[in-house]
Amino acid sequence: MILRGIAQVVFQPNPWVGLVFLAALFAGGWQFGVFGLLGAVTATLTAYLLGAARSERVVPGLEGFSGTLIGVGLVLYLDTRWMTALLVIFGAVVGSVLTSALDVLLKPYRLSGLTAPFCVVTTVVVVGGTAFGRVWAEHAGTAPPSTAAPGLGMSWTHLWQGTFNGIGQIFLQNQWYAGLIFLAGLVLAGWRVGLVALASSVVGLLTGWLLGAQAADLGAGLYGYNSVLTGVALFGTFVVATPASAVYALTGAVTAAGFTAGIGELFAVVGGHTLTWPFVLVTWTFLAAVPMFSRIART
Repeated sequence: MILRGIAQVVFQPNPWVGLVFLAALFAGGWQFGVFGLLGAVTATLTAYLLGAARSERVVPGLEGFSGTLIGVGLVLYLDTRWMTALLVIFGAVVGSVLTSALDVLLKPYRLSGLTAPFCVVTTVVVVGGTAFGRVWAEHAGTAPPSTAAPGLGMSWTHLWQGTFNGIGQIFLQNQWYAGLIFLAGLVLAGWRVGLVALASSVVGLLTGWLLGAQAADLGAGLYGYNSVLTGVALFGTFVVATPASAVYALTGAVTAAGFTAGIGELFAVVGGHTLTWPFVLVTWTFLAAVPMFSRIART
């Protein structure tokens, strides 16, 4: 259940995929593996103890993925401290409740909460953390790479590292080798999933480049990961895989990349971060529109 919860970050109910993802987190840094695992365990245990549907929700890992991301996100933004561990535990508990609340609210529209619980909890903690000395005293520096290396000229290194980082940034990892391990996990889930993820990362990167995004940010994968999640969601996961849905998913991936800068600038005003908000908002919109299109069908 725990490993499936980690794999469900990218919609895969496969414990072996979750194990590869966990290995990728540890490759990015031991703290990401430990705190991601702490969040997954806490969220899953919370749902189990509160009586969430075991066969429909807990066993497939649908209660663990937001907790995983909460753990990784908070240790990234708040650093490795005991206070961060407490916040991850509490945040994963709240995220579990929020997951169920969104499931109830969105069920009539055949939508799921996706990673919205992670986005809400992490945004609230990071934005509100400045008011609490024990939370914010040693917070980690999280300025975008372009702050230190501005410029629009994209090199081959930016392109190939950005492609892998675009997958790794789903878990907030900017080491290309971690992204490569995540990609291997997706290929393990199925060659089509891996191919869609790889193509969506390239689409997000090229969209950012065409719009004039900073090359260092492109190389870090900051314009790819929301496109990856959106592409995988709209092609074969929530939407039947057809030539028409491939174009639909491509459009969604481009849109998610375009949203990235706007949402990032919006949250930067209050000290927040882009996270996976573009993916959540774009995917909700595109899935809600499916019943109006005769050539697109929900799975």
